[in-house]
Amino acid sequence: MKPRHKRFALIAFGVAALGIAAFLVLNAFEKNLVFFFTPTQVAANEAPRERTFRIGGMVETGSVRREPDGVSVQFKVTDTAKTMPVVYKGVLPDLFREGKGVVAQGRLGPDGVFVASEVLAKHDENYMPPEAADALKKGRAQTMAAETGKTLQSGGASR
Repeated sequence: MKPRHKRFALIAFGVAALGIAAFLVLNAFEKNLVFFFTPTQVAANEAPRERTFRIGGMVETGSVRREPDGVSVQFKVTDTAKTMPVVYKGVLPDLFREGKGVVAQGRLGPDGVFVASEVLAKHDENYMPPEAADALKKGRAQTMAAETGKTLQSGGASR
């Protein structure tokens, strides 16, 4: 084999090895990638049904129900526009409270209930993901607009 052919074979082998390594890294990255969705996005069928994802928002007041087994809990996550039921089996974080922020990771069940494998509680809304903060702001604005519309329609606007 001529030196020129050896050099070409070595370069071809290096490029092939680099391509295989890049494929393996990107494949592993895609499998471990977890997206975040709000209850409104899940209701609009934007969330994957066959993959793990995260849902976030506020724990709806009065929605937490603990099962007699002591480890199973049901609650609802809301972004003030839509609400998503969540079931979780495990120990909840100490900071988990009604009316506080929460992020749950899991899958959407066939019945539309989010089955969480992990629940993260947030102690301060300053740490809320930007998507969740935007969704909460939009939901509050829509709620306020709806309430203002009701007030105006009921004759609440006077001079």
